[in-house]
Amino acid sequence: MIAKFNGFDGDQAAIDKAMMERCIGLSAKAIEQGEMPFASLICRGAEILVEATNQVARAEDITRHAELVAISKAQHILGRKDLSDCTLYCTVELCAMCAFAARETRIGRVVFAIKSPMMGGVSKWNVLRDTELSNAMPEVFGAVPEVVAGLMQEDAERIWHAWNPLIWAVIRYRGYLGGYSADTCFTTLHAIPERHGFLRRLFAFHNHAPDFFRRLRF
Repeated sequence: MIAKFNGFDGDQAAIDKAMMERCIGLSAKAIEQGEMPFASLICRGAEILVEATNQVARAEDITRHAELVAISKAQHILGRKDLSDCTLYCTVELCAMCAFAARETRIGRVVFAIKSPMMGGVSKWNVLRDTELSNAMPEVFGAVPEVVAGLMQEDAERIWHAWNPLIWAVIRYRGYLGGYSADTCFTTLHAIPERHGFLRRLFAFHNHAPDFFRRLRF
């Protein structure tokens, strides 16, 4: 655990705001590390498990997106791949690559600031909200998570503008990121529960059966 915020009394909106503020601050530190201003947190309630920035430039590896780095760290910390009790916060909407990874971890919630109309895992490709993934392959993909889009977008965009005003203007002009007014971009898409038919229960038992039998003592 990196930090725990107290005094929220179950106020999810207040938790989301505090975590996004921290995430945006982290994106500014990414610039100091020679990276583009992407940042991500993984939290359980008001408890921060992991925080990460892009490592693409430093590692010379295009797969080292902040979200993937955070997901990997969280699984190691918790000792399991299931992150269904966690929220993923990121300054920019997940790309399709990161969105698939989030669905495989069964992440419960995703909260992001800047929408990505050209590359986003919701806006463009809809990986995060695709019900067919979990209905057809419940042994692999989790249920559709809750998605909060556009939270504190203007604050996150200011970091991008500070990073490089000219490049940020081109990014916005071409419609890669942002481009929505703060009044219209904030959206909450509720989670969609998994189906619980016979096959779904069978797959769930199959996934957990090895652990079940290992715990038996004769």
